[in-house]
Amino acid sequence: MRSIIVTCALPYANGEIHLGHVASTYLPADIFVRYLRLKGERVVFSCATDDFGTPILIKAEEEGKTPEEYVAYWHERDREDFERFGISFDIFYRTSSEENIKLAQYFFLKLYERNYIYKKEVSQLYCPNCRKFLPDRYVKGTCPYCNAPGQYGDGCEACGKTFSPDELIDASCSICGAKPIYRTSEHFIFKLSEFSERLREWLLGNENLQEDVKNYVLRWIKEGLKDWDITRDIAWGVPIPLPSCEGKVLYGWFDNHIGYISTTIKYVEEEYGVDGKEFWNSSEIYHFIGKDIVYHHYLFLPSMRMGVGEYKLPDFIPTRGHLLLHKHKFSKSRGWYISLRRFMEEFPPDYLRFYLTLITHYDQSDINFELEDFRDKINGELVSNLGNFIHRALTFVWNNFQGRVPSPNGYDGTDLEFKRELEGLGRSVGGEIERNHMDRALRAILDFSKKCNQYFQSKEPWKDKAGSATCINLCSAAVWALSIALEPFMPQSANELSKILSAKIERRWDLLDSPPKLDGLRIGRPSILFRKVDEEKIERMISELGI
Repeated sequence: MRSIIVTCALPYANGEIHLGHVASTYLPADIFVRYLRLKGERVVFSCATDDFGTPILIKAEEEGKTPEEYVAYWHERDREDFERFGISFDIFYRTSSEENIKLAQYFFLKLYERNYIYKKEVSQLYCPNCRKFLPDRYVKGTCPYCNAPGQYGDGCEACGKTFSPDELIDASCSICGAKPIYRTSEHFIFKLSEFSERLREWLLGNENLQEDVKNYVLRWIKEGLKDWDITRDIAWGVPIPLPSCEGKVLYGWFDNHIGYISTTIKYVEEEYGVDGKEFWNSSEIYHFIGKDIVYHHYLFLPSMRMGVGEYKLPDFIPTRGHLLLHKHKFSKSRGWYISLRRFMEEFPPDYLRFYLTLITHYDQSDINFELEDFRDKINGELVSNLGNFIHRALTFVWNNFQGRVPSPNGYDGTDLEFKRELEGLGRSVGGEIERNHMDRALRAILDFSKKCNQYFQSKEPWKDKAGSATCINLCSAAVWALSIALEPFMPQSANELSKILSAKIERRWDLLDSPPKLDGLRIGRPSILFRKVDEEKIERMISELGI
């Protein structure tokens, strides 16, 4: 049995989860994990809220809360939303946990002892009005690389480049708007530049990494990596574990991805009773991310693990592009987004899982979410294709065979051809999931359901109900197969379908290669699994966006 660790980019604990978050990261990871579980693999799916950093400190101050209170609220909100959406984490923890603070400090000390971290007097922006240093999100200005306005001091949302606050053009304090001045402060700097060759070798040697992302990062290395300021003069973060460092904490991007390790280790030690570090190092490791944090996961994360030399680097970093909303980038500050919670108030979670999977490709290209397209794909692909076949097949069993699946009474060429299609479903869908093409995997299911409808229609069982036993037997087997194949994508619907079929039927992915005999199986009364989207709901959401 393989041991597989799957992590997702950590949601920042300062606001609600929106559709853009789940499309690139949490949904593809959950599909992969659910598939692995059906295969009987030992998989740990871990995540945590990213609790530290300047934005959280700012928001907590604005709301009159302590940072601890603020992140605790959003951790619980995120947990509830993920759970309702069907994201099946084994553990959903916090980077502000004792375990992560301890491990982050261990990383710092190891890197410091090995001379990968050095001290440096840094000329830093300071607001004379607020009387505080201005790291990261305390500063706003124009990106020095692409000239995008309104960017924060830790990186550009438009071009993806990272930089320090003092590199911003026309910088201002994001709290009061005053023009900052310079003051010096001692900081700790990580020698990222020293890892250039090792990073290049790792990128070229790891064939599991996407070529387009890999080439993107290799260009950064060729241009020359800059050493990285890993400390901040704020009160909220992992304290520097050295004397005379009061008021200094680790930068959030130093400790947050260490949360992948600390969270996973906590789970396996408590759940399996094994050595967590050993489990980490003997497992296949997947880090699912969006393209906006490629720099951090392909440069900062591996170089830190290389420097410490005790924790395995990822085998895979599945990376996807941004989700656009009606062709514009999601923006909470401009109110241009739809939260996951809001969407689930109107539509079943599985409808969103279906649509996002279908439109999200395994590359860095951006994809577009449009409410009208969501309606059309649900009504056409899900309801009229997939739902139509499932309901026709099960209703025929219920109405014409007293709710029991009939035994076949001989196979003709059409039956045998359909049987071959049925027995190949698991391989075609599973192969695409293994290659991380979740959209193609779901498309393979939809293509199969079209063939199911065609087969049912061609056999015309309603004309000769007594002689339709073979057709209905095979169609019932197809519905059973769909209940398994759909589980990674639409778990709530698959669960409802399996209840109608029978709880006695075993559910394992490998059984799709040779479906069990359902002869004589008594099914429950069929119900409509999928209903068309209400046009009024679509119009209401469009109105809320102001389109």
